[in-house]
Order: sequence, then structure tokens, then C-alpha cells
Amino acid sequence: MDGRPFTLNGTDVIARPAGTLWWPGARLLAVADLHLGKAERMARRGGTLLPPYEARATLERLRAEVEALSPATIVCLGDSFDDTVAGMELEGEARGAIEALMTGRRWIWVAGNHDPVPPTFGGEAVEHWLAGPLHFRHIAATEPAPGEVSGHYHPKIRLFLRGRGLSSRCFVHDGSRAILPAFGTYTGGLSVTDPALASLVAREQAEIILARPGGHALPLARVTGAREVQARPAARTGAW
Repeated sequence: MDGRPFTLNGTDVIARPAGTLWWPGARLLAVADLHLGKAERMARRGGTLLPPYEARATLERLRAEVEALSPATIVCLGDSFDDTVAGMELEGEARGAIEALMTGRRWIWVAGNHDPVPPTFGGEAVEHWLAGPLHFRHIAATEPAPGEVSGHYHPKIRLFLRGRGLSSRCFVHDGSRAILPAFGTYTGGLSVTDPALASLVAREQAEIILARPGGHALPLARVTGAREVQARPAARTGAW
């Protein structure tokens, strides 16, 4: 199985290289911040024109995860659409791709700050969702919440490895709560050293897992806030 296993509130889960969270025991796949329709939304509001292929690219990567794992349930952790209009008016190829992915499985839409109104096709729309020991929501609660899985912050990290800089989306978890990277194309990111993000996990227990092949990880406590973090592969563990 690709990815890095870890335990979240006593539950065995896997941080996948694509940026999804896989719960094998429940056959559940969680994905955060798809931001479908971002290119269209920016053009509609007179912003920067982006290539109009982000929805296709995002959904193709999600389809690859579904084909690899065959989940029984998919939980989208909010900001699945870049705004309410995008969620209500999505059509054509993108809508067909989502409907195909929904077929034969349970699909949960968690409300986000970009898409508080649920889409007009299929699935279950919720503010947050509890499944056994795990609690799925868009934005991490202010108070520690055991088993919480969220998105919103788009965590990223910049590393300095063997003389080369490396920027990567990443997971952040402390064994009690986990924050997932943004899955969508054209989504930016917030440094794991930013207080708004770093303060949400117990620093001494927290681990950063890169959303890229290899399952590399390092303790959050090693990240000092510098623009680049010195990192070395650790023998046999796959950690940095």
C-alpha cells in the first residue's frame, strides 16, 4: 500500500502520496479542498485567467485514487467547489465525472467556507460528520478534538535536501487530529510554521508527512520557521 501509515485516535490510517487519507478498516477515503471551478470563478469575477482544465485534472487524480482503493465511502472535507455558484452550476464533463465516481458508494459533502450550499446532485450534505472514532469537518476546532480530520489550511512545507530546495503539500497530525493538504489543482498553501496552523497540533508529538511518493515524514518540532529546513533520509523508516 502506497503511503505512510499512522495512528489517529487509535485508528490505523494511511497518508497517501496523492494527498488523500485512507482508512482501510472502514474502506473510507477522505479528501480536502478540491476547489472545483476555481478557474471559472476567477474568470467570472474578473481575476487572473487560468487554464480551464483544473476540474478535469483534479477529478482525474481523484479517479486514480478511487480505482486504486475501491472505497465504500468518500468524504469531501469542504471547499469541494470554489464557490457556491460553481457547486450549483457544475455541468458537462466535470459533473459526469463526479456522478461516475459516486456510483456504488456513499458520498459525503462536508460544508466549507467556500461552498456552504451543497451541490445540486447526489451525495449527503453535512456540516460535519462522525464515523466511529473519527470526526470529519472542514476547519479544525479551536479546542483539541480527538479523532478530528480536517482541511482548509492547505498545509505545505519547504525543505532543503542535499543542496536542493523542495516544496511539497503535506499532512500534519499529532496522533489525535490530522489536517490534510489541499487536493485541488491551482490551490495555494500555508506553511506548517504559520501559527494559525502550527498551533492546532501538539508540537512535540506532531508529524509532517509529505504528499508525494516515498511517504517521507519529519517531526514538526524540527521545523524552526526558517524558509528552508535541513532534512536527511532516515534509514529503513522512510522518515526524514
